[in-house]
Amino acid sequence: MQSKYLVIALFICMGFMSCKEDEKSDVTPLETYVEPEPDKEFGFVLEDYIVKRDTIKAGDSFGEILERNNIGYPKIFNIAEKTKDSFDITKLKAGKPYTLLCTKDSLQTPECFIYQPNSIDYVVIKMTDSIKAYTGKKPITIVQKEASGIVMNSLSETMESQGLPYQLINDMSDIYAWTIDFFRLQKGDRFKIVYKQRFIEDTIYAGIESIEAAYFEHKSEPFYAFNFQVDSTKNISDYFDENTKSLRRTFLKAPVQFSRISSRYNLNRRIKYYGYKLRPHRGTDFAAPIGTEILATANGTVTESTRRGGNGKYVKIKHNGTYSTQYLHMKAQNVKKGDFVKQGDVIGWVGMTGNTGGPHVCYRFWKNGKQVDPFKEKLPAAESIPDSLKSKYTEFIKPLKSQLDHIQFEDNTIELPTEEEVLTSKIH
Repeated sequence: MQSKYLVIALFICMGFMSCKEDEKSDVTPLETYVEPEPDKEFGFVLEDYIVKRDTIKAGDSFGEILERNNIGYPKIFNIAEKTKDSFDITKLKAGKPYTLLCTKDSLQTPECFIYQPNSIDYVVIKMTDSIKAYTGKKPITIVQKEASGIVMNSLSETMESQGLPYQLINDMSDIYAWTIDFFRLQKGDRFKIVYKQRFIEDTIYAGIESIEAAYFEHKSEPFYAFNFQVDSTKNISDYFDENTKSLRRTFLKAPVQFSRISSRYNLNRRIKYYGYKLRPHRGTDFAAPIGTEILATANGTVTESTRRGGNGKYVKIKHNGTYSTQYLHMKAQNVKKGDFVKQGDVIGWVGMTGNTGGPHVCYRFWKNGKQVDPFKEKLPAAESIPDSLKSKYTEFIKPLKSQLDHIQFEDNTIELPTEEEVLTSKIH
């Protein structure tokens, strides 16, 4: 009998527990509250300070900025002395932003001065008991992007019309400067690019990191370019084609970027002003605005940097026992005799010195002591990839080449309606 009551009690208890479980299942659990991350910048929690932001004004100094914010000159001098080995406070440039992190009290005393020389780097000067200065970088995100287009007038106009960064235009010009004459592009030439962009904190554009691969179709001839590291120790990279050959040549095609040829090398030139007398032109004139950078077209040693007669201010460079180049009518030179220059170095700026009717650089080219037309010379190529790296390079470019080949050309051309189509639309 007693066991019977025990069984009944057990069933009642089980039913009660079942009800409790059902009751629990109907209750919605509370969401876990996660406290948001505090707003941080330059490694500081901004809500801990009164934050003052401004830009360096013309004539501003580090001392004047701190004095305006209630720091006396004895302390300013002490800060300058203790940080002089880490940061030169005299190098603040007008227009650059700075931030003051101040105490949250009525005095609002600055505890940190943060200077930003560019959009990525910053300098922190801590002005509390332990005064010190150090540098930092904002977090950068690298994003891969693609672009393509069809040239209608010039490469720069085509890329600008698509809103592509100006740096990307320059970088493309640099890559193909040795293989494609950008002054003779044809309507219908096409390009594709795989490149990387930098973003600060995922949102603020901070420039081009690199062009990874490019394709340029000029006069229906394809030109591939792949960025490959040939020396990891020295971090040296260069651009090579699909056959491991370097895109570089011994000489650049032109000493100025995005210019136009206003007068070519011509030994039979006759000028009306001089009564159509034979006046040979032994140079190539590149018209460009005054102040445009003039680049050395190859490595070499400056043999002349002077001013003389109709040549105006000029620079002459000896590249080796065979070749020399000369750059005339400069506004000013950036090198002196005896300097060694590298290909692409700025050696001066376009001007109008000497005999000239407009701003340009007259580019002269010597081979074995005789002036020749560089555009008709078959100039040697730079070195290609070493044999030891060729198999690695071939594997490296496979996915990049496939990616390039699958990019569709961005049709930036605008087809204007014909006269017949216009008349027909007006009738209807």
